[in-house]
Amino acid sequence: MSIKTIVSFGLLVFIPISIAAERLEWNALVVFITSAIAIVPLAIWLSTATEEVAIATGPSIGGLLNAVFGNATELIIALSALRAGLIDIVKASITGTIISNLLLVMGLSMLLGGLRYKEQEFQPIVARVNGSTMTLAVTAIVLPAMVISTSNVVDPDAISRLSVTVAIVLIVVYALTVLFSLKTHSYLYDVGVVELEAETTSDTHAAAKPNLLLWVGVLLIATIAVAFESEIFVGAVEAATQGLGLTPLFTGVILLPLVGGAAEYVTAVRVAIKNNMDLSVSVAMGSSLLVALLVAPILVLVGQAIGQPMDLSFNLFEVVAVIVAVAIANLISLDGRSNWLEGVLLLATYIVLGAAFYFHPA
Repeated sequence: MSIKTIVSFGLLVFIPISIAAERLEWNALVVFITSAIAIVPLAIWLSTATEEVAIATGPSIGGLLNAVFGNATELIIALSALRAGLIDIVKASITGTIISNLLLVMGLSMLLGGLRYKEQEFQPIVARVNGSTMTLAVTAIVLPAMVISTSNVVDPDAISRLSVTVAIVLIVVYALTVLFSLKTHSYLYDVGVVELEAETTSDTHAAAKPNLLLWVGVLLIATIAVAFESEIFVGAVEAATQGLGLTPLFTGVILLPLVGGAAEYVTAVRVAIKNNMDLSVSVAMGSSLLVALLVAPILVLVGQAIGQPMDLSFNLFEVVAVIVAVAIANLISLDGRSNWLEGVLLLATYIVLGAAFYFHPA
């Protein structure tokens, strides 16, 4: 039994603990911590179920499932926070997830993989395509902030309409990237489901395809459980973080991505240690693209529909942080090679940004 499986089973004990903590009205910090830990194994099971269903259904449908459900945990947590009116935290979680995937996940993968192998290689063409698409995402994040900073008077309705327009464009672009990766240029992304199947086969020592009905059931149960735990987590997040002296900005940028993205982090680092940097880079950069081009636009549209004024107007500090993360990740990944020092550089950048967000008064 792998360490990932042991962890995913062992941490499930925090589900009843978090429910009891919430029902018995324990301290908000206890509820916050126990529910956050409870989400981690659920996120792992959600990710694992998605992978298994992808393998059972074949490359085309499987790739689509990975493209849509790759960041389901982050989306569910963000939707819960949006319903609760925690818009600042939701916005910060979008930029935080992009930053953490590009800097923390890729950094850990390159560092730990580089300590075991002197130099690792991955397909530079995939990194270039993802880098180009991320540039569009950065543009979408920058523009609303620039409109506000360059205007004397800004009509909130204008920013809202701009955000909805940009959200629709981003969703269309994401649909086209899925078409590109699964249909017209699928040969460039053979590393995706094919390598995922190889990983699963090597771990289980079984050649048979997974039980589709079983894993669909696990996927549904994990999704419902994540939604339930997210409600508990979000209900305690404000009081707990205020008690710790943390700002909504730091909470959204640093804490929420660590909770919601646990499964992706484990997968990316695990395959990097096995010298499969293709899949590791694909997971990290693909997750950032999914958040920027699909999750963020969905949150904008849902926010408008439920009466929560969610838009793409991020503060300038968040915008600068995303630009820095995308620029550094692109520069390091363009040559298709990685080593432990490049991993250290990415992690150092993440730590510096994290410290800046911690001390930022907003």
